[in-house]
Amino acid sequence: MAEEPPVVVGVSGASGAPIAVRLLMALRDARVPSALVVSAGAEAVLREECGTSAEELGRLAATQYRDTDLAAPIASGSRPTRGMAIVPCSDSTAAKIALGLADTLLPRAALVHLKERRRLVVVPRETPMPTILLDHLAALSRQGVVVLPPSPAYYLHPSSIDDVTSYVAGKVLDHLGVTHTLYRGWKEGSG
Repeated sequence: MAEEPPVVVGVSGASGAPIAVRLLMALRDARVPSALVVSAGAEAVLREECGTSAEELGRLAATQYRDTDLAAPIASGSRPTRGMAIVPCSDSTAAKIALGLADTLLPRAALVHLKERRRLVVVPRETPMPTILLDHLAALSRQGVVVLPPSPAYYLHPSSIDDVTSYVAGKVLDHLGVTHTLYRGWKEGSG
């Protein structure tokens, strides 16, 4: 029996690490395998925002690769995946992907998803967004990348940061085609 292709989850060094944690938990709960890559910059953010390490985060994933491992299976288009999400996506990671720079595994895996025409979702976490970042995100969007800023859905009346975190992680899962229960959509269940 063939192994189910994973969702690749990249975590780069921008604020928003709790979204990555929630995403990995939801993938685990949905029994969808995940392959995790954490950049060096993300390790500090994980400690600051979540009180956890990249190694501990890796326990939520089916597999974890070092960002320095350019020979990892996800660095090749011959290895099928269900898509990739970079949560959060730093300015420099977005720039590397937009410019085709694959100096570490995280941007290399993203570029593989582009060349293979697989789903790629990036969650940029900068505010305000400088023009250079907007240019890079627009270039990615033209390539078919889903650019998903972590914007709250106020119509859902979030009562906590956890509600907003779950909503953003759920939106990422929506774009990867993964069923979840992280939030209820607009007017869902009302009538």
